[in-house]
Amino acid sequence: MAKGNAGRRGFLVIVVLAVVGAVVATRFLGPDGSFSLDGDSGSHSRAMPFERAADELRRMREQVDWHEDIVTERARIELAGGTDLKKRLPAIDTFPLVVVPAGGAGNAVVEIFASTEKSGTGTDGWMVRVAEDFNNAGLRLKSGRPAQVTIRKIASGTGHDFIASRKHLPQGYTPSNELWISMIRAEGIAVEPIAERTVGNVAGIVMKQSVASRLREKYGRIDVPTLVDAVVQGSLVMGYTDPFASSTGLNFLVTVLNRFSDNQPQAMLSPAVVSAFESFQKGVPFVALTTLQMRESVERNGSLDAFVMEYQTYVQTASLKSGYEFIPFGVRHDNPLVGIGTLNADQRETLAAFAEFGKRQQYRRLAKEYGFDPDIDYKAAYPVPEGDLLVQAQHLWKEKKDAGRPIAAVFVCDVSGSMRGARLSQLKNALLGGSEFISPNNSIGLVVFNHQVTTVLPIRPFDITQKAAFHAAVKRMEAEGNTAMYDGAVVGLNMLLDAKARDPQIKPVLFVLTDGDTNRGFDFAASAEVFEGLGIPIYTIGYEAKIDQLKQLSSLVEAASLNAGEGEIEYKIGALLNAEM
Repeated sequence: MAKGNAGRRGFLVIVVLAVVGAVVATRFLGPDGSFSLDGDSGSHSRAMPFERAADELRRMREQVDWHEDIVTERARIELAGGTDLKKRLPAIDTFPLVVVPAGGAGNAVVEIFASTEKSGTGTDGWMVRVAEDFNNAGLRLKSGRPAQVTIRKIASGTGHDFIASRKHLPQGYTPSNELWISMIRAEGIAVEPIAERTVGNVAGIVMKQSVASRLREKYGRIDVPTLVDAVVQGSLVMGYTDPFASSTGLNFLVTVLNRFSDNQPQAMLSPAVVSAFESFQKGVPFVALTTLQMRESVERNGSLDAFVMEYQTYVQTASLKSGYEFIPFGVRHDNPLVGIGTLNADQRETLAAFAEFGKRQQYRRLAKEYGFDPDIDYKAAYPVPEGDLLVQAQHLWKEKKDAGRPIAAVFVCDVSGSMRGARLSQLKNALLGGSEFISPNNSIGLVVFNHQVTTVLPIRPFDITQKAAFHAAVKRMEAEGNTAMYDGAVVGLNMLLDAKARDPQIKPVLFVLTDGDTNRGFDFAASAEVFEGLGIPIYTIGYEAKIDQLKQLSSLVEAASLNAGEGEIEYKIGALLNAEM
């Protein structure tokens, strides 16, 4: 097979993130790389054992039109690259306005950032319903102007980034909990309290009842300190959400650090706490980006013993109706509302009127119907820390989340013909920018594919030399040909198996990114059983793709599937790599 130019490959990355491989490799692969399962974690069956899956993967590679064209040149790189995700924020219009008033020159309109569990659709749309009725109510302010609100659907962490960076300042902000507000204050942004609670919610650990019974028998009780200790001792395998993006994840991170510091905030980042946190992370194989992605993953694949979730999400998830327990933790998620920046009298009054409007009986009943305002007598387990401490806690998590185990990642990039033009250009920028979030302690390889598959970078430590080679390889990418995505995954997974054979301590990670359908080589039906048997989770990032097909691939093992559009791909890849690498 003739060697092709590595630059002639479109760019479809389905982040087949073996970070879940970290997830799954931690749980299902023994030290020698063989399939195993912690006997204390319950039962889990797979159609194909690991050793057989590995053998099948080798045979599949023999059928792939595959060759090597290793990039030897080095691109010039910035030695002090930017690792601040806020600098990569997309245009604010990327996040939709889900409530827009009819308008009018005399109206007093305020924009509110609202977290996704209350600004979506169906049972995730409580605030949308309230805002629409508020705008139609014809309420007038003391000035005589009609009061109106605009609601922007945006995750709490992303909303924080826009506000903290001052890229877009709404008049109102209602994240899931107060932790983000504390961080905004630390950024020097003026914050004006409006309502401590708009709609009630509680974060919790959702645990299989069979596992809870086992832990009660072993420890005598079930509470958060016991659960944290159980993870450290290897008696519990759990997952949680990215504390850079998820309110529940940030809350849980602080809860764990608070446990290890014996409720002493000033000791939360001490060497002893950091060491204990690393031990805890060894029992955490899966980190989803958001709570909603955690819900999707759990619905598709129920292999985790426990995971974090808001009560409203828990009670609305059909697959959790029986067989699970909910254990509250951390601060409450009462969706506070604050004013941002310097408000005028009409803006302040509009926000206050909106918060009061939501207290009406009909909206309290609606909140109950949607799963909010749970009948749980729960008070915060710790006071809200200072924002500077929360920022440091996030950085500690990124540094220590892999518990000292290096990650080996392969990027599997689609360079098929449909990626020509602006699409490929944006994806190149996304990979180059996202590489700034990859720790030099991890190792990176690169595979590109269209109708053929080409290995352009072997897996090597992501030092300056490998980073420069990665940049050169990405810049060479050109788009043409058909799409053999699963063939690319086969080659990338083989590289990871080889790397793990050399160093059993690594956590394998495969990234794939795509914009279209596979029309060449292996398909899902021919690959699924083997991929699942390997136990390497597959995170998928689709570029304006048929996301349902990518979710199917991610569902083989605990993993999330993302869909990115023009203008946001760089931010989403950056967020993913910031969380996982």
